[in-house]
Amino acid sequence: MIKSHILMSLVHLIRQCCNTLGIDLVRIKNSPRFTLLGLRNFAFRTIIDVGANEGQFARSYLEYFTGAQFYCFEPVPEPYRKLLEWAETNNGKITCYNIALGDHEGVVEMHRHNDHTPSSSLLQATDQCHRIYPQTQSESQINVRLSTLDEALKDKISRMSGPILLKLDVQGFEDRVLRGAPQILALCDACILEVSLDPLYNGQAMFADLVDIFKNAGLTYRGNLNQTYGDDGRVVFLDAVFAR
Repeated sequence: MIKSHILMSLVHLIRQCCNTLGIDLVRIKNSPRFTLLGLRNFAFRTIIDVGANEGQFARSYLEYFTGAQFYCFEPVPEPYRKLLEWAETNNGKITCYNIALGDHEGVVEMHRHNDHTPSSSLLQATDQCHRIYPQTQSESQINVRLSTLDEALKDKISRMSGPILLKLDVQGFEDRVLRGAPQILALCDACILEVSLDPLYNGQAMFADLVDIFKNAGLTYRGNLNQTYGDDGRVVFLDAVFAR
């Protein structure tokens, strides 16, 4: 009992010292990055990664869900090549698509951020985005093929094993991707999506509208895996989780 009291006092002292330095201590077992807000309990067999870039998300989640089949979408050529190189080392677990996704078919102009390809978008970055994230200032325009998620995966839908996880990181284009995916969304058990709360892209999806889309599909908001703050403490963007 005495030892337990001493240990608790020591932990409290360490936490106070860290707080003084602007650091907060959180038990790993309670961290969203560890629990995935309950998503680890789903044992996903299919994971659809829209806005895969070089495969950062897929590489991480393959460690959690080793038996899952991944479908990764990335329209920008340079990161796509790196994604494909990694995919080819995973014995057929990763299928890659060099296309952008939205709510119709066609060829569209994409704003490629030369110094930070993960923030590239089909939407024009705002001046506020350039101020907060200077690495988005250097742009070039490229033409990319646009499809819908339902169309891109039409030959795979009937063979997809559940549970199914959808991840979206498309820089403000989330509502268009979801409007082009009614069949896939009806099958999904959960979705992780990056949402900008600050106006980072012209015409970006609004969080409230996305909540409505998921509500109509039977998925509810579960919380944030991560969120990024501005200098004044406001949340600039977040990684939200929706699940059945």
